[in-house]
Amino acid sequence: MAEFCGVPLGTVYQWSSRGGGPKLIKVGRHLRARWSDVEQWLDSQTIAA
Repeated sequence: MAEFCGVPLGTVYQWSSRGGGPKLIKVGRHLRARWSDVEQWLDSQTIAA
């Protein structure tokens, strides 16, 4: 997801710890996101220019 959004992996972890970013799912010791949740979150971040 970090690569897809063009941000460092640490940024994704910061979003998660601050309650921002897409919904994440813990699978074992790893965090995962559903693409539908990522797309929905990205759509919600759109601003009018």
